Amino acid sequence: MQRRFKTVSIVGVGAMGTGIAQITAQAGYDVYLYDQDEGAGQQAKNNLKKIFDSLIERGKITRKDAVEALNKINVVETLKDAAQSDLVIEAIIENLEIKQKLFQKIEKEKRAETILASNTSSLSISAIGSALEQPQNFIGLHFFNPVPLMKVVEIIPGLQTDSELSYVLQQYVKDIGHTPVIAKDTPGFIVNHVGRAYGTESLKILGEGIASVSTIDTILREGLGFRLGPFELFDLTALDVSHPAMESIYSQFYQEPRLRPHTLTKTMLSAGMVGRKAGKGFYEYHNNQKVLEKTEKKQTMPKGVKIPAIWIGAESSDDYKKIFNLLTTIGATIDHGERPERDSLTLLTVWGQDATEASIKFNVKPENSLCIDLMTDLNQQITLMINPSTTSQTIAQYCALFNASPMVMIRDSVGFVAQRVIASIVNLACDIAQQQIASVEDIDLAVKLGLGYPQGPLAWGDKIGPSKILRILEGIYESTHDPRYRVSPWLKRRVILGLSLTNKEQDIV
Repeated sequence: MQRRFKTVSIVGVGAMGTGIAQITAQAGYDVYLYDQDEGAGQQAKNNLKKIFDSLIERGKITRKDAVEALNKINVVETLKDAAQSDLVIEAIIENLEIKQKLFQKIEKEKRAETILASNTSSLSISAIGSALEQPQNFIGLHFFNPVPLMKVVEIIPGLQTDSELSYVLQQYVKDIGHTPVIAKDTPGFIVNHVGRAYGTESLKILGEGIASVSTIDTILREGLGFRLGPFELFDLTALDVSHPAMESIYSQFYQEPRLRPHTLTKTMLSAGMVGRKAGKGFYEYHNNQKVLEKTEKKQTMPKGVKIPAIWIGAESSDDYKKIFNLLTTIGATIDHGERPERDSLTLLTVWGQDATEASIKFNVKPENSLCIDLMTDLNQQITLMINPSTTSQTIAQYCALFNASPMVMIRDSVGFVAQRVIASIVNLACDIAQQQIASVEDIDLAVKLGLGYPQGPLAWGDKIGPSKILRILEGIYESTHDPRYRVSPWLKRRVILGLSLTNKEQDIV
């Protein structure tokens, strides 16, 4: 599609606005900066010069390209001047009334063909546009911070937006080197909607006393490949940002159980323990560096612990083989009997169940029993789970057995930690697909690029196996009866039909 416009104004030149201006100018558009604070526009341009100089030094761009991009950036002193561009992007405070008033002022000054766009991350595009005389010329254009590095932009048409605008802005987003995804105007759009599962489920696990903050972070970072554990991420983004976002999306979806926040973050926010910038959140920080908890430091294992043979309880031959190979690698003695010997330890694996249920299922002594989670990469992270009857001797024996391995131990939980979190993420993504908030392809693209997940949630669900995700969720729901874990019909239908979660449905007439 041919480019429809050449000039872009950025209203609000904070971190987001400056980032949008940078990549827009680098793409060859004429950019106009406006901010209500006197001198802010010029300061933003000065900051961009420093950024371009740094990029030159690091060999990221040539001096010629940097000079051309900087020359494309202009500072304007009035909102009327900013309103004359082909596209006006607003990047100011997240307040509905303030945004509405700003766009009303711009609308009075703009040309008829000017497109208006909001960079809002949480407000309804239709609600902002309702204050305009021509809401058909208004659309959402949600960038992520830092803008030059986060290569995805959500395009959100409001209920009254002209359908042509989405196509025009897709071309603009591609021009600036980013990936456009189309989202329905719903709370959180795609990325901030799917992203609720990672944090809220981890908070629920912490609240149940299953594992410590650092243990949960370790399991999800090392075992599943997330860049940051959920509590590391909370501390980085800060609870004064993330907690209101969780409450807002939960409220806007009329208390949808899958999105339920936790009282812990509200209490921490009230106490000022918002994260890294405050020096204390889920972790403590000294000189902006995380202070290790005692549980994060290497523990000295007791000497002289005798390790009995290990009997394996698994539901499938594949699961049995994984545990057998792991135990063989670390030099364990295997009990090959149909039933465990009297003194043998038992190592069990289940999906969507807890260690108590596992000991009953395999009819073994619960005091000698632990469970192992096969959801994680066992070369990177081993998670063992005790039950309420597991003895201190059994725990010491397993600690000695896995002393040289990257092992953590948790309390009894339906679905361990990793199973619960990844199943919640996939299930929520399936529900978003069911609601047609975005296409299957755009859901995976947006989450992978916008949240930095190892894979898109639907592709990840395929890799694990949709039937296994279903099994985990059904097991947790059967045990807890918490509607948070109710299975998305979209997921269940695909399991029944043997379809991939990335399978595209046919359009209907």
